[in-house]
This record gives sequence, structure tokens and C-alpha cells, in this order.
Amino acid sequence: MKQDFEIRSLELGKNIEQLEEEKMRLGLDVDIHKLEAEKLRRGKNKAEEDLDSLKTDYKKLRLSMRTAGLGKTLEQWRQEIKEEKIKADQWEKKFQDT
Repeated sequence: MKQDFEIRSLELGKNIEQLEEEKMRLGLDVDIHKLEAEKLRRGKNKAEEDLDSLKTDYKKLRLSMRTAGLGKTLEQWRQEIKEEKIKADQWEKKFQDT
């Protein structure tokens, strides 16, 4: 009976050791996953900041293009050229009349 107890005690001791080792490995796995999740969060935050910056730059560029007239359509340019030609013809006619 004492032998059975000692054998059972040794088996339980080995099981406890194995469980403690597994617990330690799982703890390390959890730490690794936490670090990876944090790294991904930082990367996501950086990507969102970059996207916001690009959106801001794009809005500024579009405003600059409109201000400089670069955003006009072909039809708008044609209309503007037509109006300028009419003005030039009017001035030319005024100078010829004088």
C-alpha cells in the first residue's frame, strides 16, 4: 500500500511538473500574442495617420488646382478662350476705330 502511494505520488509529481511547464509555455505564448497585437495596433494607428495626412494633402492640392484654374474642364477652358477672343476683338475694333 505504501508502494502504491509512493508510485501515485511520483506520477502526480510528474504531472504537476508537466502542467507547470505547459503553463509557462502558454504564458509565453500569451506574451508573444500581446506583443504582436500591440505591434499591429501601432501599425494600424500609423496607417490611419498617414491616410489622414494624405487626405489633407489631397484637399489642399484640389484647392490649389481650383485656385490656379487647373481644375477646369476642357469645355470651361474653351469658353474662357472664346470670351478672351471676343474681348481681344473688341479692343482691336476700338483701336481701329480711333
